[in-house]
Amino acid sequence: MTKEELTAWALANGWQIIAGMPSLTKPKSPKEAIVRMALKATVVNLEVKKPAGKWEKVAGLPYASVLADDEGLPLGLGFENIPGFRMLMRENKDRQMFARMTGKG
Repeated sequence: MTKEELTAWALANGWQIIAGMPSLTKPKSPKEAIVRMALKATVVNLEVKKPAGKWEKVAGLPYASVLADDEGLPLGLGFENIPGFRMLMRENKDRQMFARMTGKG
């Protein structure tokens, strides 16, 4: 996958751009990123925010090594290692859809 494909996938699946990076937020704090993809020149890093506020790299790969599965989920970045990742992504996507429907956001 390319940087552009990863960004498009993220934005279509509930991520939002925070501080220039595709990010997922806490359900109760929708302006605070807790998972982000740091898109560098040749690699993408998946980072998770620790309770102390420091970002920890979970995985990093060159763009050419990131492949999409049948559902379009990027493989190789460790999404499967983050407990509750799919649920967090779903909550972010649902919140965005609800905000569009109600005109809030």
